Amino acid sequence: MRGCLYLIAVLLVIGWILGLVWWNAGHLIYVLLVLAAISLLLGIIRGK
Repeated sequence: MRGCLYLIAVLLVIGWILGLVWWNAGHLIYVLLVLAAISLLLGIIRGK
């Protein structure tokens, strides 16, 4: 499960970076960033 959360977080961060660089997606960029941060935090909390 931990690996799955890290994979989701990495994909969301990559999507955020692509959105930031190439597309003007507005608030979607911030939603992706928040989801990635939450996934990383859940992975860290559940990893202990």
